Amino acid sequence: MTHQEDGVSAADDVTSAGARMFALAERIYPICRSITGDGVRQTLREIGAHISLDVHEVPTGTPVLDWVVPREWNIRDAYIKDPRGRKVVDFNESNLHVMSYSVPVCRTMSLDDLKSHVFTLPDQPDLVPYRTSYYQENWAFCMAHRQLEQLRDDSYEVVIDSTLADGHLTYGEYLHQGESDDEVLLSAHVCHPSLANDNCSGLALLAEIASRISQMRTRYSYRFLFAPGTIGAITWLARNEHRVSRIKHGLVVSMVGDGAGPTYKKSRQGDAEIDRAMIHTLQHSKLAPTILEFSPYGYDERQYCSPGFNLPVGLFQRSRFGAIPQYHTSADDLSFIRPEHLGESFRIISEVIDLLEGNRSYYNTSPKGEPQLGRRGLYGAIGGDKDAAAANMAMLWILNLSDGHHSLLDIARRADLPFPVILKTAKVLERHGLLAPVR
Repeated sequence: MTHQEDGVSAADDVTSAGARMFALAERIYPICRSITGDGVRQTLREIGAHISLDVHEVPTGTPVLDWVVPREWNIRDAYIKDPRGRKVVDFNESNLHVMSYSVPVCRTMSLDDLKSHVFTLPDQPDLVPYRTSYYQENWAFCMAHRQLEQLRDDSYEVVIDSTLADGHLTYGEYLHQGESDDEVLLSAHVCHPSLANDNCSGLALLAEIASRISQMRTRYSYRFLFAPGTIGAITWLARNEHRVSRIKHGLVVSMVGDGAGPTYKKSRQGDAEIDRAMIHTLQHSKLAPTILEFSPYGYDERQYCSPGFNLPVGLFQRSRFGAIPQYHTSADDLSFIRPEHLGESFRIISEVIDLLEGNRSYYNTSPKGEPQLGRRGLYGAIGGDKDAAAANMAMLWILNLSDGHHSLLDIARRADLPFPVILKTAKVLERHGLLAPVR
């Protein structure tokens, strides 16, 4: 996906993709999202402007595996006013100021009583935390700890103009049909409010990749899922249990807009093709990747990798969730993500997709002894002078390991060569009749 197309270099392509992704992140950043509600619908409409998104509405009370679709939450306004009528906390300034799923409130209360309904971060006194109470009826505000300490011992008017009622859980998906019904699942959570890296960045990245893939002929089919965290993935799995066997590779994508990492967390299987593809790509990325073993804590990979499904789905991030000071705070704003970092994340995922598309096994058609490459004009004829040495070694490795049992990815890993070099060389050998694909 990052190769030269229509005269546009790969570098320019990544740069323009980064700019488009940042622009989409800017548009969806202000929207108040939760696991249900109009904020999710508005966000999916923005994404749907880029791809043909199918939006699904699942009614409250629907059983989904061991869970039940909750009531729908929406909010119009919220504030705390001091006795002089000044809003000391205003939802319209930041939707992080209200705990997600707060029930309606309209009362006057003392500062001491109010404090029991306020979340702050004493260790980060200038930041507003992000908090939720999805499955237990409650209400609360979130504010900077320094601001809370400055409030006078007065009475305060407290208003949360919200609704919690029967409705729907909403998610969107886009399926690009390839030559095969075998699928690659790419999933991002759509439930967080104004958090730029977690996960406006992931939504924007998948929208860009989906838009690009929609214009391509592919070997695999690609399913893009934009769903609320945990309950959304569980709902999708419950409604699609009959077809999950089609998923051969998968990635959950989050926190891909900052300059750290990258970080890859393996699937539960640990050595699935997606694990090997991601790790190989990252190791040849000239970055400093961190590879994590699977654990049942994190994002929606833990749903796809639950033992009853055990799908080959890993997690791709830049910064690791929960490990940076900006995580789930007001510091995760648009200044924390950059177009160039989004572009780099796009490049990495695109290279992994190219690998999955190109990975296959071959037979060496002249396996007894080494074929005479010189008389075929193959030595030094691939890739130009700077690539000749790598290409020559790639030829030898491919011919030696193409026994029908080793894939091109296996060979790339064994030879410690970038997969694009192996793939390009294999195509040359196939054209010269020295390789035949395994059918």
